[in-house]
Amino acid sequence: MTGVDISEDQFGLARERVGDKVELVLADASELPFPDGTFDAVLSALTHTDVDAFEGLLGEAARVLRKGARLVYVGLHPCFIGPHSRFVSAEGVPALHAGYRERRRYREAPGISPEGLRAKVGAVHIPLGELVQAFLDTGFQLERFAEVGERLYPPIIALQARR
Repeated sequence: MTGVDISEDQFGLARERVGDKVELVLADASELPFPDGTFDAVLSALTHTDVDAFEGLLGEAARVLRKGARLVYVGLHPCFIGPHSRFVSAEGVPALHAGYRERRRYREAPGISPEGLRAKVGAVHIPLGELVQAFLDTGFQLERFAEVGERLYPPIIALQARR
């Protein structure tokens, strides 16, 4: 198992948690330091909101996967979580505002708490259709897509695809 993160802080936290059980690499996921076809599987979690060029990340995932290998992606549901939606702790009913179809990086928006993490570090919003299309455009074959959990408005999506 190999873990990759560009954040030195997150890298340090991961090192504390896993010790030497997992190889950890400090790298940009859109420029992975591995040869083509290195891995049997890739898991990407909560990345589409943190990178400006999600397609680049998917392209690298496809490159380092062996032919026929799987990618599993888990992320925030872009319909209910983003600059257009006030959905505190993903509880209750989201209060929707204009801007869902606008793909952009943001720090301030109706759905962002001024005291929250996104106000400090920002995030990227990608509408659901563009997010799913990014996997298809990168050459992945979608096998499964799920809105995770039993909540009326699920805050998490999961996708399984094959190279």
